[in-house]
Amino acid sequence: MAASEHRCVGCGFRVKSLFIQYSPGNIRLMKCGNCKEVADEYIECERMIIFIDLILHRPKVYRHVLYNAINPATVNIQHLLWKLVFAYLLLDCYRSLLLRKSDEESSFSDSPVLLSIKVLIGVLSANAAFIISFAIATKGLLNEVSRRREIMLGIFISSYFKIFLLAMLVWEFPMSVIFFVDILLLTSNSMALKVMTESTMTRCIAVCLIAHLIRFLVGQIFEPTIFLIQIGSLLQYMSYFFRIV
Repeated sequence: MAASEHRCVGCGFRVKSLFIQYSPGNIRLMKCGNCKEVADEYIECERMIIFIDLILHRPKVYRHVLYNAINPATVNIQHLLWKLVFAYLLLDCYRSLLLRKSDEESSFSDSPVLLSIKVLIGVLSANAAFIISFAIATKGLLNEVSRRREIMLGIFISSYFKIFLLAMLVWEFPMSVIFFVDILLLTSNSMALKVMTESTMTRCIAVCLIAHLIRFLVGQIFEPTIFLIQIGSLLQYMSYFFRIV
């Protein structure tokens, strides 16, 4: 993600510049020297189109976001990483509270202070296990050791699906929605890892699956009923869906 790390969104080939600006609002997109196509057509796309393509897991838009959208000359990468970590943990705490909210017995037995401490310890422990296991799996399966910060930045950026949890502040959804968000989070992390390492999708899924599984197992130490709540809600939602069909 350095200044010279611009990539063609089509083939991933390094390019020196993405466009030439003749005047404000008047630019010409550059072509890739490898595939001879426009290096990054997303420069002229609206953010909504970029967001939709991210949801669709298109490799092109992941290359745009991870390599071309962040300018190291104007953005402090280290500060951005810490901001993303804070947002990630904050959303994870909210996720944990949502699941605990459905567990009435736990909600009424714990005081707000004790509940906050338990949630914070659980979230920090689970995510520490996630980062450590992800680093080990990345080194073992992908042999990536030199770009740890860039890869972790890509993982946190690709965890944007956690934002959808905020919709539960406004609308009431079954707890199974959190399960689907977790699945989309896994696939999004895998796509980001594939784009950044240019490895096979199978290996990238394996790395992310290992890290998320260890994160889940560590989380169960502090929240043993959470998984049962998710599964119960999912089965209830599926039975309701099939009754409608």
